[in-house]
Amino acid sequence: MRQTVKPVEGVSVDFVDGLCGIVGPEHVLTEAAAMAGYLTDWTRQFSGDAIAVVRPSATEQVSRIVRLCGSAGVRIVPQGGNTGLAGGGIPSPDVPSIILSLKRMNAIRHFDEAGRTVVADAGVVLEALQTYVEARDLLFPLTFGAKGSCSIGGNLATNAGGSNVVRYGNTRELCLGVEAVLPDGSVFNGLTGLRKDNTGYDLKDLLIGSEGTLGIITAAVFKLFSKPLTRVTAFLSMASVEAAIRTLNRIQDRTGQSVEAFEYIPQPVLSAVEKSFPDLKSPLEGPVETGVLLEVGSSRVSDARTDDAGSTYLATELLAVLEELMEAGDIVDAAIATSEQQRLVLWRMRESVLEAIMEYGASYHFDISLPLANISWFLQEMDAMAAELGFETLTIGHLGDGNLHYALVCADQDRWLTLPLDQAKTKAFELLTRLNGSFSAEHGIGQSKLDVMRMLKEPAQLDAMRAIKRALDPEGIMNPGRLVPGVE
Repeated sequence: MRQTVKPVEGVSVDFVDGLCGIVGPEHVLTEAAAMAGYLTDWTRQFSGDAIAVVRPSATEQVSRIVRLCGSAGVRIVPQGGNTGLAGGGIPSPDVPSIILSLKRMNAIRHFDEAGRTVVADAGVVLEALQTYVEARDLLFPLTFGAKGSCSIGGNLATNAGGSNVVRYGNTRELCLGVEAVLPDGSVFNGLTGLRKDNTGYDLKDLLIGSEGTLGIITAAVFKLFSKPLTRVTAFLSMASVEAAIRTLNRIQDRTGQSVEAFEYIPQPVLSAVEKSFPDLKSPLEGPVETGVLLEVGSSRVSDARTDDAGSTYLATELLAVLEELMEAGDIVDAAIATSEQQRLVLWRMRESVLEAIMEYGASYHFDISLPLANISWFLQEMDAMAAELGFETLTIGHLGDGNLHYALVCADQDRWLTLPLDQAKTKAFELLTRLNGSFSAEHGIGQSKLDVMRMLKEPAQLDAMRAIKRALDPEGIMNPGRLVPGVE
């Protein structure tokens, strides 16, 4: 049974009853135990408090909730699967807020076979959308480790990336339109699925990546793609990062831009995974200085044809490229998956990395991107600086699109407290700025990077962002204190 909510200054005593009238009492959570799972993020670094967790099932309900919150002066924190890594979906403990959970909005509304698009509610879990589309012999390519629990709305709010951005792009590139509830409660309907519509400012692109600060995305229409008829997956030991990037470009040239994933997994990370998951072993003998998980896919019938030995044309072509690069010295060794089971083991190794790093010890994670030509430079300088300051490093990344997840780590928790983390962060951001990189590649800003935004974002860019926020959300009710520093 719903308990009485503690009085909050400035909030009407009828407020929670109003919420119940919109979504039903069973979908307004106010008891501490019922709300607990919504008030702390996946990393356990961010926790907050809320008047209630409200779970609407339709856009019309979201609109009424937003209007009610606006009239009561209550802030709204939208939340999807709560798998974020920057604290963007967790309310502040001192701001009267509700969490608006979109989990019940989980319908797939429409499939357009001719246009190869799909319309999905914001609460649809990514893996469920993938499965739905695959059953129709098509592909929705967005993918990463949290696909079984993250939601489409959260993917859009953070412009999520993942493992195959190198071929298909971030969530923004996959989205043709959104439906959203704006801060005044009005509903913006942009679900036409048109690929060409030059009729003014693109509100879709403004809302994607806005982390719920400009409105609440309630549904979206996505592009779909031909399902690959054949894939080749391999784990490569490269001579260097520079050699890996040369290899990427050579394979792209020879396969018609068919590289779907090009993931950086060096030896220290392999060792951490093997320690945390004893059943996972490197497929190569000996140390792998620069490891790369490569996947190439093709929907062309000609690439899927097999020769007398049972090898597809795509596999034969890729093997020829790899042999050339081995002769040139760029590739040291290679293991090619010969079955779907072997492919899945390689991907499990990659998707177990974050958990392995978290188990290694204390850590601080950078989510950065760089021009491909500057990645090796960054790694060399940053690794040297980190070692000088007493840190170990565990680095992985979506090398194909220039995104690195660079972690400063220390197995000794007590020693970690003595290390100069602030100094290391300052040096990292100075180096990143010098090399034309970004301090946030795919995890978003949330509350974890507000200080970095304030420090490194161009003043003109921040001023423009603040102006947009104030114009669309003059009362500041949408996810306050997130993404845009200096606007509450």
